[in-house]
Parts: sequence; structure tokens; C-alpha cells
Amino acid sequence: MDLASRMKGLGTESAFAVLAQAQSLEASGRKVVHLEIGEPDFPTPPHIVEAAVDALRAGQTHYVAAPGTVALRESVAAFVERTGRLRAAPDQVVVTPGAKPIMFYTILALCETGDEVLYPDPGFPMYESIATFSGATPVAVPVREENGFRIDPEELERLVTPRTKLLILNSPHNPCGGALTSEDCQAIAEVAQRHDLTVLSDEVYWAIRYGGEHASVLDVDGMAERTILLDGWSKTFAMTGWRLGFGVFPPTLVEPVTRLIINSVSCTSAFSQSAARAALEGPWEPVDEMVAAFRERRDVIVDGLNQIPGITCARPEGAFYVFPNVKELGVPSGVLQSRLLDEAGVACLAGTAFGAFGEGYLRLSYANSVDNIRLALVAIEELVSTLSRQGSAGTGRESTNMA
Repeated sequence: MDLASRMKGLGTESAFAVLAQAQSLEASGRKVVHLEIGEPDFPTPPHIVEAAVDALRAGQTHYVAAPGTVALRESVAAFVERTGRLRAAPDQVVVTPGAKPIMFYTILALCETGDEVLYPDPGFPMYESIATFSGATPVAVPVREENGFRIDPEELERLVTPRTKLLILNSPHNPCGGALTSEDCQAIAEVAQRHDLTVLSDEVYWAIRYGGEHASVLDVDGMAERTILLDGWSKTFAMTGWRLGFGVFPPTLVEPVTRLIINSVSCTSAFSQSAARAALEGPWEPVDEMVAAFRERRDVIVDGLNQIPGITCARPEGAFYVFPNVKELGVPSGVLQSRLLDEAGVACLAGTAFGAFGEGYLRLSYANSVDNIRLALVAIEELVSTLSRQGSAGTGRESTNMA
């Protein structure tokens, strides 16, 4: 069959491809340390699981309202206000099976063919993929290490054109772990207001931060009426497999987005929405414990990477990824990704999996045990030593790296 031309613009997530390769190696008897997949390695807290079981036993196995149950939409509205992010009415909340549909629905509802979508690069690859698939034109906004892996508002404004319709923000940031400051948000909000841009603020990692208050463009006066808040349960509550996300929309967008839900997935499963309520309204200690464990792992992997010649690694402020700079090794990121898996047994991602500005970097998820992270660090250092020896042999001199 001949595929529709629109499929040429639809990308994928490299993490799943690398996971499949790693699992194939494991099936052949190889030991692999998994640092490629972006999901918490913690179980969903028991009170959430029990809420789902109780809902199933109570017969919550039928259709519900397309934008979500009234009870859950009320719970989400109370939650985002309680956590200091946004005051919104429950009928502004839309619940979806996973957070990605909010990206799809936002772009489909707002962008005509040729409208430009500004997105962070490096960044979550679905931003560019969905924009292209919808017929919009994705425009990369560099996220640079020298700026703390944060968008530079002045550089952002230089990329705005008369066709710019939507700006996507992500903080804390995947893959780099940077987090916008209040000053950043104020300056970015001024750009959005000056050019009449709608903003999609992806805050799925908001709870996983390591100091300081979460900053959002929604904190800026006048931004709530032009901003969609994107969040979900996957990262905060270790619920990736439950497929639960939500958006908080300006009122005029709720009805068109609801129509898109009806035309695509009908609704989000009833029993999982009961579990989602339990997560938002239940004890917060499991989240605190998970974040504390991530903080310990972050420090282990950052300190370890910075001890390896030719690698430098900034200390992330949020999420559970590091984005080490490997430019001094003199090996393209994609080649290094492959050699780490094939020779060192470490599954990670090339920075270029997240955009062209990711060349010279790797993304490693530290959603794994401290012991496994230390095993990975030893294996990475051994491979780097091999690269250094190969570089020395090629130049006829000793060198500690391939710069």
C-alpha cells in the first residue's frame, strides 16, 4: 500500500527503538543497564491502585463524558490551584488518555497549514513531529548549555514571524533538566503578549525539581487567557502505563478540543479516572520519596560523569535526565550511542534524538538504581578510555581525549 504523504512528517521516539535493541541484546545473554527510557522505575502508590480496583468492582467500565468526569475535572482544578500554578474552573479541564493528545489537539485546533510553531531544541521530539504532521511549520528555538539549558527570550523573539501562532515551553525540561526562572517566564510572557502568541506550557515534570519554586508563564498576569497548561499523572505518580493526561484550556478552546476527543478516542477510561482522583487527593509522601531518590541518583551520575575525561555534565534542576556534553570525545552522538550499547552495555540516547542542537550530547535517564548507575559509569569510562587510545593511535601521540 502507498502511504499518505502526511506520514513522511510523522516522527517517533528513539527511546523505544533503543529499548528494543537493548532487550534484543539481553535476550542473547548480554547485561544491559537501561538509561534510555523516560519513566519512573517506582511502582504506582498502592492507594491509587486500590482506587482503580474499587472502581472496576463498582462497575466503572462504561463510557463517560468526553472531557472527563465531573469529579476528576473538579479535582484537577483544585489540584492546580492548591499547588500554586493556576486558578481555573473545572470546565476548563480536559482529561485525555496520556498527555500527548493534548499536544495533538492544541496544534490541530489552532494551527493552519503553514502556521509556525516554536518549540525547544533539544526538546521532546513529539513537538516537531506533531506540528509537521498537522501541516504547521515547526521552528526550533535553541536550548543552550551556556544559558543553563533554558530558552533565551531575546533569541526567541528573533525567531517570531507574522506566521508564528504557537509557542511550546517545557519546564522542567526533557531532555536537558533545565528549569525556567521567574525572570525567564516574565520575559517570555512579554514576547507572547507582544506578538499575540498562544502558549502550550508542558509542565509534566513540575513536581520533580530539586530546589526552588516551580516557575511558569502562567504566573504572569494576562497569560492564563492565552496559555494551555499540559500535565498528567505519568511522571509525578509513576503512572506511565495508566495513560492519563490533562490540559487546562482557555474557555474558548474547550469545546473544539472536546470535539477532537469525540472524533478520536471518545473518552478516557472511567476506572482510571477514579485512580487519577486518588492520586491528586491522596497522600503526597510517595512523591516526596521518589523525588528524594531521584535527587540522590542525580548527584551520583553527575559527579561520576564529571570525573570521566572528555565529558562534562551540568547538574539538572528538574526531571530525571542528565544531558552530558561529549564534544571533546570527537565522536558523533549517534555513533557514541551505538557504541555505548554494543560495547559497554549502556542503553542511552544521542542528543540528536531531541533535535539538531543536541549534537555533541547524550541523554541518560537516571530512573534506575544507584548500583546500576554506578555500573553504567564504570562501563562508560572504559569505553571512553578505548576511544582515547584509538584516538592516540590514529595521531601517533598520547591523549586523554579526542578533542
